[in-house]
Amino acid sequence: MKTKARLFMAFKIWMVIYPSITLFQFFFGKELAVLPLYQRTFLLTAILVPWVVFAGVPLVDLLLKTISSKKND
Repeated sequence: MKTKARLFMAFKIWMVIYPSITLFQFFFGKELAVLPLYQRTFLLTAILVPWVVFAGVPLVDLLLKTISSKKND
């Protein structure tokens, strides 16, 4: 994979993971604060990794394709 394509993929993942982590912390941060760090990290990753892989990044791909196709029309 070319460097430019890898950088673009990393950016797409970041576009999903940053707001996802932020919202997760906003909604569940106080409740999870009583747990040890390793348990909070486990819950965060157990929920957000599947979200990013199976829903978030495909959604960003779809949005980018839609925007790109409208731009080319």
